[in-house]
Amino acid sequence: MATLSIKPGLRCTVSDWTSSNNEISVTAEHQRHLSHGIRLEGRALCNDTANKTMWDEYDSNRRLGDRISDITLWKKSLEACAEELDAEMDALTLTKEAAERALAATVLPLEVTNECLTLREGRRGNELVSDPVEAELKKEVEVIDKAQQVLQQCIEQAFKHLCLLQDARHQLTLDLQHKMEALDVDMSCLSLSVMSPEISLKPNPTRIPPGSTTPQQWVQFSHHNITQAKEEMQASLHLRENISITIAQVQNELESQRIASRFASRKRTHQLEQAQQELQWQIKTTQDEMNELKEDILRLERDVQSKMAPLKLVHTRLEYRTRRPGVDLCRDEVQYGLVEETKELASSILALKQKLAQAQDSLQALQLHEARMLEDLARKQEALSLEQRSMQTRQRLNSAPSESEPAAALPLTNSSGMHKLQLKYTDSA
Repeated sequence: MATLSIKPGLRCTVSDWTSSNNEISVTAEHQRHLSHGIRLEGRALCNDTANKTMWDEYDSNRRLGDRISDITLWKKSLEACAEELDAEMDALTLTKEAAERALAATVLPLEVTNECLTLREGRRGNELVSDPVEAELKKEVEVIDKAQQVLQQCIEQAFKHLCLLQDARHQLTLDLQHKMEALDVDMSCLSLSVMSPEISLKPNPTRIPPGSTTPQQWVQFSHHNITQAKEEMQASLHLRENISITIAQVQNELESQRIASRFASRKRTHQLEQAQQELQWQIKTTQDEMNELKEDILRLERDVQSKMAPLKLVHTRLEYRTRRPGVDLCRDEVQYGLVEETKELASSILALKQKLAQAQDSLQALQLHEARMLEDLARKQEALSLEQRSMQTRQRLNSAPSESEPAAALPLTNSSGMHKLQLKYTDSA
């Protein structure tokens, strides 16, 4: 009889086998339960992450949109402020140019006034007087010098403030450029989607770039730029008003002094004309008197000569009567009459000679005074001619334009390249 070979080893019982089968079943059910729960959780997680991703992308897009709106609003504010600043720069430039024209307009009056003073220095003798005309002309020179200093100061102040406005405009321009670049970046980000071909993973995308600012700093920066620009514009407005007032005051002072100088010059010319006419009348009267005096001198000389013959006659008669002999040499009435006639003739001749000498002295005095008056008349005519030339010179002020061309300047463009400023000017005064 054959024997069966039995594999050696530990054999389990039926109960163990049953227990093992039950354990496998229970474990399978447990694993399936766990797997089912994981599947459900995975599906929920997928839904949650999909929803969260969608909402996060929506929030990011919304925040990008809000950020774009904020940047756009600030950009518009900066642009509006820049336009106002450009307009103020143009207005201040025009005011500065007006001050330069007013300064250039003082060159001709100063030149004319100095020329008038130089002309009046040509007066001679007692005509070289310190009259009101000279005082007014010197005062006019002082007024013009002061006006030039004030206008030059206004031009310098306008130039310095234009530089400040230029700096503020430069800050606004930089801020605008940054806003535009940031706006382009954020709009590009907003235009991206999961289907965009240019998206990719980046190394360390959550890093904080150097120089990053907070939203508060970002707002404060643009707000400071706008505030600074408005302050400079307000200061520029006040400066323009002050310069305009100064120009008006300077022009009024110059015109008032010009009128005063013209009035004094006309009054002095009238006085010189009156003095000249008076002197001419005196000269003519003196010459007439001299002519009459010369005739009287000739008459006196003739009278003196006419008395010599009667005197000779009396002397001869007296001499002849001394030859009477003896008792006939008598001091009779004839003798007394001849002696008295001799005395009368001698007295008449002496009186005529004295009067002739007085007449000759008077004629000499009149001739000397005539020469003096002629010399004084020549000086007065020369002074009057100089005064008239001075008034003719001042006529150039009436024919000259009220405002001269502005001084030569080198242009400077602002940060936008649209507006020209005067950085350098030539002081024509």
